[in-house]
Amino acid sequence: MTRLCSCTRRRFGAALGLGALVGLAACGRNEPQAQLAPIEIDRNTSCVLDGMTLADYPGPKAQIHYTGQAAPEFYCDTVEMFNTLLRPEQVRTVRAVFVQDMGRTDWAQPKGAWFDARSGFYVLGSKRHGSMGPTIASFSAEADATKFSAEHGGKVFRFDQIKPEMVDLSGGALHDSKM
Repeated sequence: MTRLCSCTRRRFGAALGLGALVGLAACGRNEPQAQLAPIEIDRNTSCVLDGMTLADYPGPKAQIHYTGQAAPEFYCDTVEMFNTLLRPEQVRTVRAVFVQDMGRTDWAQPKGAWFDARSGFYVLGSKRHGSMGPTIASFSAEADATKFSAEHGGKVFRFDQIKPEMVDLSGGALHDSKM
């Protein structure tokens, strides 16, 4: 009888464990995950790196949403965003990155037009300046990036083609007349 009891306990334990796993998996499927959305900037939104008020400057802005943080960190320029993401010491888990689509908003006073930065097209080396001087223009459509490049110079890249050596923060402050 001891043998039967031992076998029954093992089966019961295995069944209980399996039931718990199935229950947890089903629970995860039934609960809708909150869709992460970009947060619109206002007159008080400032850059996490230098405190500059985003609404006061031209060019594309960015926001990074990190795991464990309720609010995103905002950047007054896409160069700062790329520099933050591509630094080797960046170890926080990134949940989402949004940038403004400069094909759908005004360069001088960009509002809204946020999209997933990882799906975008970027123009490096154009004549257009952002808050920190030379910037990386962001677009959700390749055709808009190509058109911008033809009009303002620069070369079109996908998000994953931008490398740390292409993101230079050293000259930004030299071009900023409002700091």
